[in-house]
Amino acid sequence: MENDGRFMKAALDEARRAESAGEVPVGAVIVCRGQIIARGHNLTEHLHDVTAHAEMQAITAAAEHLGGKYLQDCTLYVTVEPCVMCAGALGWSQISRIVYGAPDEKRGYRRFAPEALHPKTVVEEGVMCEECTRLMTEFFKKKRA
Repeated sequence: MENDGRFMKAALDEARRAESAGEVPVGAVIVCRGQIIARGHNLTEHLHDVTAHAEMQAITAAAEHLGGKYLQDCTLYVTVEPCVMCAGALGWSQISRIVYGAPDEKRGYRRFAPEALHPKTVVEEGVMCEECTRLMTEFFKKKRA
């Protein structure tokens, strides 16, 4: 828990990578035993793939790193609340903990599928919320201008 800020900063770095590539600025890292084992950021525009969300990229990389599909004893740090698709994948991965920064009132899993996660998954919200929210807000302001 004391490292939540440090790992969320790493997720924000991933979000900035997405933004610099013209993607919606969402970033994610997965941590296991205090080490970042996977990173991801949105690649939907680059890959022409609506499923290429930051969380999906990180889940795939973490599973490859661990040599298995279950992410027990892992924590996902993501800058924005996961969508329903990502929450479903996280549920299947049996990830132990999810920490996110900004809520997503329009598309977040809590609105549409609050039971999508594994029953044992612990969720922490609001870590570095202001910075995560600002990144998204500024991105969309520029896009609409």
